Amino acid sequence: MSIDRSLKVKGALTRHRNVLTRAERIEKLKEEEKWSEDNSVLGLPKVIHRKSHAGKKIKEALAKEAATEAVAGAVTEAAAATAPKTAVAEPKPKPKGKTKES
Repeated sequence: MSIDRSLKVKGALTRHRNVLTRAERIEKLKEEEKWSEDNSVLGLPKVIHRKSHAGKKIKEALAKEAATEAVAGAVTEAAAATAPKTAVAEPKPKPKGKTKES
């Protein structure tokens, strides 16, 4: 029994496939410049077909993070340059660990 057209998912046929058709393999070989028209279409070499979209998102996130750090660094440098220079005594750090107060 078949599925009604209204229940089918639009992108079901566009998902990632591991097995390529012969024509898709030839296109991939042409992109890699490993195919010439003199070659036989039988006995084609293996073609690696990987889907890697996760890396793109990570690279974009790292680029955004670097950009925001650069902007934040520039803002703090500009603020430090325009702020009046006054000598302020820093408070002494508290000793760590147990201390005897008797």
